[in-house]
Order: sequence, then C-alpha cells, then structure tokens
Amino acid sequence: MSRSKMLLVAGLGVCLTAVGFFAGQSIGKEGDKPRIYELRIYTALEGRMPALHARFRDHTIKLFEKHGMENGMYWVSAEDPNKLIYFISHASREAAKKSWADFVADPDWKAAKEASEKAGPILAKPPESTYMNLTDYSPLPK
Repeated sequence: MSRSKMLLVAGLGVCLTAVGFFAGQSIGKEGDKPRIYELRIYTALEGRMPALHARFRDHTIKLFEKHGMENGMYWVSAEDPNKLIYFISHASREAAKKSWADFVADPDWKAAKEASEKAGPILAKPPESTYMNLTDYSPLPK
C-alpha cells in the first residue's frame, strides 16, 4: 500500500469519530436522507503550509458554507506537516457536484486563490478526495 493510501486510510479512521459527531447534526436536515461526507487531503509545497492555512481560515471555509458545503473538522497530519486533512458534508452526491462547480466559478474564490499564490503555488499536487457514506452502526453524539 502506498504512503498516500496509508495516510488516507489513517485519515478515515481519525474521521470516524468526528463524522459520528457531525452525523447527529446532519441527519434529518434533508428529511430522512443522510448526508454524504467528503474526505479531502491537500499536500502543500515545502514552506507553503502557512499560506494554505491562511487561505482556508480567511476564505475557503466561508465559501464552502456559501455554496452549501457543511464544514467538518480540519487536521494537519502528525506524520507529514505539509498535509491538511479535512472533511465536509453535502446533501447528496449531486449537491456536491453542484457545490464544487459553483465554488470554483465563484469570483471571490478566484480572487482568494490568486492572492494566496502571489508568492507561488501552494499545492504540490491536486487534492485527494474520497466520498463516504455513514454506516448504520456509527456512533452518534450523546
């Protein structure tokens, strides 16, 4: 198993508890349809993680909400400080597709991305993404 796949599997394990927590907040928002979760992993170029954090902190999280994506939790990998791992949730796969299309077309996102990359690119490679469905045995918040 490649290192990135191992990190993805580890990230999934870490997310399970958090997903259970947010599931209690998300189940029922769209009727009886459970939300779909998206795990994302970003790998920053050496020395560019502060710029990635600033972009998320100052722009991305708000823009996700604007476009119907519910923010979950955000982590930095304990094994690789250049990896940002987070999850968001969507009402459905179709809603995710629309939200992402609207997000990348948003002039505010384009301006934030451009401004954050004035000193050069931030990411070493495109983000990794995995969609997840909550299991029926996942713990919910008490």
